[in-house]
Amino acid sequence: MKLTASIVTFNTDLRELETVLGLLSESCVTTVYTVDNSRSERIRDITAAYPKAVYIPAENRGYGSGHNRAMAIALREGCDFHLVINSDVSFRPADISALVDYMEQRPDVGAVQPCIVGPDGTMHYTVRLLPTPIDPINRRFLPHWFLRRRNDRYELRHLDHSKEFNGPFHQGSFMLMRGDVLREVGLFDERYFMYAEDIDLTRRIHERYRTMYVPFVTVVHAYRRSSYHSLKMLAIHSVNMVRYFNKWGWFSDPGRRRMNAPLLPPR
Repeated sequence: MKLTASIVTFNTDLRELETVLGLLSESCVTTVYTVDNSRSERIRDITAAYPKAVYIPAENRGYGSGHNRAMAIALREGCDFHLVINSDVSFRPADISALVDYMEQRPDVGAVQPCIVGPDGTMHYTVRLLPTPIDPINRRFLPHWFLRRRNDRYELRHLDHSKEFNGPFHQGSFMLMRGDVLREVGLFDERYFMYAEDIDLTRRIHERYRTMYVPFVTVVHAYRRSSYHSLKMLAIHSVNMVRYFNKWGWFSDPGRRRMNAPLLPPR
């Protein structure tokens, strides 16, 4: 079994990078690619300290593009599974093996995402419905209390998160995917510079395979929510959500309706 991983860096916290590279080195991951969109000598040096890690300098064409560079190499070299992971994620190395074992026993599962929590243990509801145009507007521009029930439904808070379920959108901080599935459905759509590429890819996998939330593994994600604090990142997020809806449909999207329907709460 060959499991590869990729991290995309740009102005990345160096201590976090060292932590995640150390954890990946202790896991069953065979190779971890650090795709550095900042072309930093310090990140090159840190990567060189870990025998499993490979440094790839890259022009900054976005998050998905960076991971695609690594995944193209991994798929060409015959990886069975690939993990897309953020530098600000921490986990128990043995849990990676548990996730791979889960997928090896279930050939119809194309991707898995574990339970993701913040540093304080607060659950992040990262496996969600496919969004309608109202959902990102509600989350980014309206008061927290406004349309709260709709946001809770979008985040699937009505489901029992102590049990696994098949969700069509996995947030991009920790995505474990089957290599043959990526060969079949393709990689991240590079039209998205940042944000929405994870929705798009999980959706394409979900069309043909189960994309599972699994609660028996928990990882910690710092999750800085840059688009909530930076006008520049908010603009990038907004532009890429427009690109997503231009591709899949705004208010008419039969695939979204079909994939979301099994997860909606009863009326």
